Amino acid sequence: MSKQNNFNYHGWLILDKPLNISSAKAVNIVKKIFNVKKAGHAGTLDPLATGVLPVAINAATKTIPYLVNTEKTYSFIIKWGEQTDTDDTEGKIINKSNYRPSEQDIKKILKFFIGKIKQKPPRFSALKINGKRAYKLARRKSEFEIPSRTVKVLDLKLLKCLGDNLAEFVVTCEKGFYIRSLARDISLKLDTFGHVYALKRTKVGRFDIKDAFTLETLEKLVHSAPAGKMIEDFLLPTDCVLDDIPALHISDEEAKMFCHGQVINKNISNDFIPNGSDVLVKNREKSLGIAVFFEENLKPKRVFSNFIY
Repeated sequence: MSKQNNFNYHGWLILDKPLNISSAKAVNIVKKIFNVKKAGHAGTLDPLATGVLPVAINAATKTIPYLVNTEKTYSFIIKWGEQTDTDDTEGKIINKSNYRPSEQDIKKILKFFIGKIKQKPPRFSALKINGKRAYKLARRKSEFEIPSRTVKVLDLKLLKCLGDNLAEFVVTCEKGFYIRSLARDISLKLDTFGHVYALKRTKVGRFDIKDAFTLETLEKLVHSAPAGKMIEDFLLPTDCVLDDIPALHISDEEAKMFCHGQVINKNISNDFIPNGSDVLVKNREKSLGIAVFFEENLKPKRVFSNFIY
């Protein structure tokens, strides 16, 4: 692709992250493909996981925090009979069992993992224990405890048994949830051991795997497209992740003030927008940024620089 300036393109790209690369590396590849200055991702996927990785381009990076609390859906396969120290295929086997659960037994226990549940994150995770990453402590074989925490599962289903040793599931959950922990705990509930054999994220909020692009597809299409044209065709609007916050239209003069970081006085009822709420600020159907509404004032919080007046 032509090395022209693509800094004026802004929005969200739905990437189907491949196996065996980190989320950060995948984003760096996207930046090189499109020659963009700034990009970030929402919701890290482990190298052994594939699927939906929302990538924010340029000004869209300012909306990443609004994806933190969104629901996520995963399909995953548990391999029965072996527990690993990482709870996936990367780790060393630490426990074995000859018992293999039946389809009926699996379906019976899934109800215990729906709703608000207590979950202990894997020892090999990025959580911090006294300022140190848990996976670094685990690699050093340090003694440490990870406390359980409350997480929420909205739906959990067994899709099919793949012979005696494997079973495929689909789960929809909220933030802070570990599929590896779920696989471990389902196995223990069934009086056996197990670990995640394969993991694919199929949905993050409104971003669906059916709309995702692979890195190979991006590279092929970009190289065959007219220079500088293709990136726009891949992107969803910057504000597409802001459906849950109220939108407020402002005048041209107010738009100039907002884009220069000035507070705007708006006589709005607190019944419409409660004090302290985030507001999507728009002008002539353009999304200018996000403001905090407090006591009839709109205070700029994140200005999308591509719309500076």
